[in-house]
Amino acid sequence: MSEPSRQGHGWQPPGGQAPIATPAPPRYAAAMRPPLRLVIAVPALLALGACARQAADAVSSAPGTPGFLLGLWHGFIFPVAWFLSLFSSQVAIYAVPNEGGWYDFGYFLGIVVFGVGARKTRTVYVDRWSSR
Repeated sequence: MSEPSRQGHGWQPPGGQAPIATPAPPRYAAAMRPPLRLVIAVPALLALGACARQAADAVSSAPGTPGFLLGLWHGFIFPVAWFLSLFSSQVAIYAVPNEGGWYDFGYFLGIVVFGVGARKTRTVYVDRWSSR
């Protein structure tokens, strides 16, 4: 008897396991094209950011005005201050007036690095071939 055709129905490789199908690689042009949402969102956010300005009376260089370190502290305690600001008009989450850019930078670092945004992440690796 002759061997059945590989292109025919029912053919399996030696060992009884069916071959694993791998997806075709994407076309180069399609892989390099940015998503439509990104193309629309970036110019819209840039246009919106261009409209923003800071009030002149919100920035002060007087002694005792909150600067970088108080901005860092206010960013770190942001979740507690926000919760308390819901119930009390005496609590604010942002100090006005402040020193401007340095206060803002400290506030940003306080939230992102040391506060709410600072959380430990765990990467889980799944080995698909270990069960074979």
